[in-house]
Amino acid sequence: MGLPEHSHHYYTVAEYLELERQTGIKYQYDGGEVFAMAGGTTEHSRISTNVTGELRQALKRKPCNEYNSDLKIAISEEKYRYADASVICGPVEFYDENPEAAKNPVLIVEVLSESSESYDRGEKFKTYRQIASFQEYVLIEQRFPLVEVFYKVDDKTWEYRVYEQLDQTVVFSSIQAEIPMEEIYSGITFESAKSN
Repeated sequence: MGLPEHSHHYYTVAEYLELERQTGIKYQYDGGEVFAMAGGTTEHSRISTNVTGELRQALKRKPCNEYNSDLKIAISEEKYRYADASVICGPVEFYDENPEAAKNPVLIVEVLSESSESYDRGEKFKTYRQIASFQEYVLIEQRFPLVEVFYKVDDKTWEYRVYEQLDQTVVFSSIQAEIPMEEIYSGITFESAKSN
């Protein structure tokens, strides 16, 4: 998704939830401030759908479930984000004030766009690391084949893996699953192929 747009009004959590219900627009929430989520490209949507579908297949016989970008993620009782895809193992857990936002994802996926890439790599990743259950962060480039995986080894160490070839298989250690790169990018025509 694109970079969120900021609103300069202060909202309580209840007002924030009501704002989303009334407008039908997704907002990130950060201690009273709301940021409208920008839409994505067709490639972004296709990749997100591919990943969610592949995660569903990979998790069929596991105690985990995949979620798309409609699931709100609670970083704390005062901080909420949306991811392009996520996985929760076991029952979904919520903060009492907001039973609409899951607080226990183990894996979070973001499809990068030019406008959100630095935010997704920096501030958003830093924010997600505040979630106790969070173990794996996946960044997917939409302009060319590139999947980056950050896996939490311990509280101070994250392992980094990169996949750049369509014949590779991406390993998700937190959920003991694998997805072929060609499935993540199914239906995508890359810029270099478009210009040929």
